Amino acid sequence: MSTLRLPYSQLSPDIYKGLLAAKKALAGSSLGLPLIELVYLRISQINGCAFCLEMHARALRDGGTPQAKLDSLAGWHISGHFSEAERAALAWAESLTDIARTHAPDEVFEPLKAHFDDVQISDLTYAISLMNAFNRLAISMRQ
Repeated sequence: MSTLRLPYSQLSPDIYKGLLAAKKALAGSSLGLPLIELVYLRISQINGCAFCLEMHARALRDGGTPQAKLDSLAGWHISGHFSEAERAALAWAESLTDIARTHAPDEVFEPLKAHFDDVQISDLTYAISLMNAFNRLAISMRQ
């Protein structure tokens, strides 16, 4: 375990509180917390944030998500454990997490419309952006 480089939540408390407020607002999204947590977990897998992996896996288990589903998340493309809506959300999450390479293409965005309304797509995009921000803070500051 690395030593915390800087206590960023204490050094920039107003900014950190803003991120927490966004997370709280997203928890009330009509997307539902299980989908949001699933997206958070997948993003944390991609980014390699151990702190967030533990937190979101625990939240999903506590919420009743089957362990087999959690175990197959990295292979969601070929796993039978995921709905079409979850697949669309996970594809969008992966695309935005690697946005420098993907540039958020239409072929990943368009399938979202079959499962989510505009507000939900906006909420999902905020959730993806927020988790990437949290991952970058935790990884860079060695949380």
